[in-house]
Amino acid sequence: MSRGLWCFALFLFVLCSLNAEDGSPETEATGDEPDKEAYVTPQPIGSAHFAETFDSGNIDVFKSRWIKSKAMKEDVDEDIAKYDGEWNIEAGQENPLRGDLGLALKTKAKHHAVSAFLDRPFRFQTEQKPFIIQYDVRFQEGMECGGAYIKLLSEDATLKLENFHDKTPYTIMFGPDKCGNEQKLHFIFRYKNPKSSEAEEKHMVLDDTSSFSGIFTDRFTHLLTLIINTDSSFSILLDQNEIRSGSLLKDFKPPVIPEEEIDDPTDKKPADWDDRARIPDPEAVKPDDWDESQPEKIPDPESTKPEQWLDDEPLYIPDPRAEKPSDWDTDMDGEWEAPLIENVKCKPVGCGEWKPAMISNPLYKGIWRAPMIDNPDYKGIWKPAKIPNPNYFTDENPVLSLAPISAIGLELWSMSSNILFDNFIVTSDKAVADKWAADTYLKKASKERRGYSSGDSVIDFLYKSTDERPWLWMVYALVIILPVTCCISIFMSRPKKKSKKQKPADANGAAVTEKEAPAAASRDDLEVEEDSEASKREDLETEESAEADGPSNDDEGQSEGVAEPRQPRLRKSRKD
Repeated sequence: MSRGLWCFALFLFVLCSLNAEDGSPETEATGDEPDKEAYVTPQPIGSAHFAETFDSGNIDVFKSRWIKSKAMKEDVDEDIAKYDGEWNIEAGQENPLRGDLGLALKTKAKHHAVSAFLDRPFRFQTEQKPFIIQYDVRFQEGMECGGAYIKLLSEDATLKLENFHDKTPYTIMFGPDKCGNEQKLHFIFRYKNPKSSEAEEKHMVLDDTSSFSGIFTDRFTHLLTLIINTDSSFSILLDQNEIRSGSLLKDFKPPVIPEEEIDDPTDKKPADWDDRARIPDPEAVKPDDWDESQPEKIPDPESTKPEQWLDDEPLYIPDPRAEKPSDWDTDMDGEWEAPLIENVKCKPVGCGEWKPAMISNPLYKGIWRAPMIDNPDYKGIWKPAKIPNPNYFTDENPVLSLAPISAIGLELWSMSSNILFDNFIVTSDKAVADKWAADTYLKKASKERRGYSSGDSVIDFLYKSTDERPWLWMVYALVIILPVTCCISIFMSRPKKKSKKQKPADANGAAVTEKEAPAAASRDDLEVEEDSEASKREDLETEESAEADGPSNDDEGQSEGVAEPRQPRLRKSRKD
């Protein structure tokens, strides 16, 4: 029993330790407890072209910087063309930091558009520094279909943010997008061909989506970072971990640099060009005995009609159990007829018009066709001639050709609401972006992952807790193994039942009690000793009697003076 108590105490100690480390989920998940850590609005430690935390909470301040679009979306029905989706400045659901606010997309199945000018434009040609855009996003209710990407709008003297819409020119588009099972992480840049002056969208190639797919379902805040270096290399980070890197020259479709040669648009396929590799043999002739009129199937001549076949019975009959509905209107619905059901009389043998079974026709040959042969006039698959591409150019460092950026915008449609955006920053210094993340995302994320969403189960909470503390797997193992080990230990340490011993009996065969057993054993020993003494006395008496009587008649034939050795007398004791 004491070992079981020790095991139970150790089990409780492990659970208490786990609870003390992770905190109470209910406490962490509530909204405005006074003991929550107060959030301090950060400031960039260095140069930043744009920084936004939304922490003022003043809607007038927000509206003075962020302009909601009044434009109409193009190429859609007028009743859904408006950007009438609602935005709000608010704390996140189950917000772990007191005073931390963000920009929430509030309505589903609506078009949303809002934008703000940078504090100063970012010009790739003159900056000669990396371009870094970073922001937080949290799908507080998961994501069914919609996006959370941002657009970095191209500098233009005519740009008016109240007219921001889907066709407004942008330089970079970056962020997650999902609809159904299709998941994307957009990185698109618009590049103007120096020869044709036409801008073309270049889409990053990303085949594996497993590195970011969890952000749509886990309901945690995630940090998205895009870095474009001065040598046209790029890097994408999720929660400060790199998930994609590459080059603007090699990892986008269509590629920045076009092909040197293109198909001649004026070249036409010649009328006598034969691109048939095989043709019917023109010398083949249909055999005279080839009968194309024979059908593929014919009635079986050996098939006979069953004697019990019911010719006059229909296959289907009106359901006798069906009743005309009480609300049936003959004028409106027509004459009521009961639904048809299978005729049960037809099941044993069959009924209706009898037809013999069909079999394959041995005379059938089908339509005659000439055999195929190689085409002697085959010239191959025709392709137009190649000519030099008039729009061909080379660009060893396309980042320098990107249009300057003057504004940041969110132009989105979503079937999920309460998507929370926060902590936008545009900078050219990685240290500035990292410190910004440390003062915002890292504080928030660490506390979110110690709590759990009200929609999560306890199992989800325990599983998510291991993301930042892998050693918890060892604690979970101990919590499971200890009770099992203790139970086995307690079971194995229980004393075994003693086998029943035969109770001692007295001389008369009657059973004696445990108290009487020692006395009974002593009496048996005394009786054995008494039997032994009596045996000795009988032996002495026998010897004395033999000496008194002299030799017997049987001893006459033996030598005189030689006495026959006396045979010992055997006697079993009562004990034996």
